[in-house]
Amino acid sequence: MIRTIVSGACGKMGRRICTLMENDNELELVGAIEAKDSENIGNDIGIVCGIGEKNIAVKPDLKDVIEEGEVLIDFSTPKSTLYNVRIVAENKKAAVIGTTGFSDTELEEIKKLSVRIPIMLAPNMSLGVNILFKLVKDVTKILGDDYDIEIVEMHHRFKKDAPSGTALKLAEYAAEGLDENLENIAVYGRHGLVGERKKKEIGIMSLRGGDVVGDHTVVFAGLGERLELTHKAASRDTFALGALKAAKWVIDKVPGFYSMQNVLNIK
Repeated sequence: MIRTIVSGACGKMGRRICTLMENDNELELVGAIEAKDSENIGNDIGIVCGIGEKNIAVKPDLKDVIEEGEVLIDFSTPKSTLYNVRIVAENKKAAVIGTTGFSDTELEEIKKLSVRIPIMLAPNMSLGVNILFKLVKDVTKILGDDYDIEIVEMHHRFKKDAPSGTALKLAEYAAEGLDENLENIAVYGRHGLVGERKKKEIGIMSLRGGDVVGDHTVVFAGLGERLELTHKAASRDTFALGALKAAKWVIDKVPGFYSMQNVLNIK
């Protein structure tokens, strides 16, 4: 059994990961981490998740349990994740990261740490979305800049970062298809007299409301026709199961910075 620690264990994603791990015959939950101010610190993670007592108390610091695990699954915040990955690197373990909202500086440090340990980082771990990533890049290469690219994402009202990590990754793949740097052509929302749309511009729009798990649409708008590629997630289990699959995959890999497309072998 692969001894697994979950950070962000009491959040929406963390709970589903811990719950689904209960019926996994390859992974064993040995540690649960939450923010220091969480009301669940000290509580049994099994009780928190509604799966019965597990004799695993929720801890505020990865250092308290790192020696017990082999791989960390982290769905927390950029600051917490970066702190945790440093600890994972010091202890020569492996990491699966689903946290989004990293700054360029934070992401660069994670990449540097991957020289010491295997790290799989993905803004979205569903099979469908990762196929969408590949499709967007391929379609962009075919259509070129004759078609305008707009990305629309919608999530539940409680999501803290915008645009979603998945929307940003979709935009990155589209920019790659155009042989452009996303930073130079991205437009995040529009308001007022913004002028005519520029060629190669990639628009990224964020909607928030209700309990939407995650909807993403990439629009390729030409003169006289429009192509839309859409993925809609109906359950967080899609992402949680992807995280479990990634944990099994990354555990025996050499140090490196991996994506979910590596895990699914759809590069």
